[in-house]
Amino acid sequence: MAGAHSLGIDRIACDGYGLCAELLPELVDLDEWGYPIMGSAPLTGKALGHARRAVAACPVLALRLDRPPGPAPDRRPAPRS
Repeated sequence: MAGAHSLGIDRIACDGYGLCAELLPELVDLDEWGYPIMGSAPLTGKALGHARRAVAACPVLALRLDRPPGPAPDRRPAPRS
């Protein structure tokens, strides 16, 4: 799906507070130790708005929104004078 973001996590930074699961129960489950388990479904529309709020509310900034890859930049060499 073009233009869709995905929710990612920095597992090193995550302390297992579980706030993401409280804010996004439809997207985030917790494992037996309280760490998030997320699917890889693309986020669009209303879910994207909720994900943005969860990312902003993460107490250790472990959540992130990953943008879809864009087109490769044009890497032609600059003309020499």
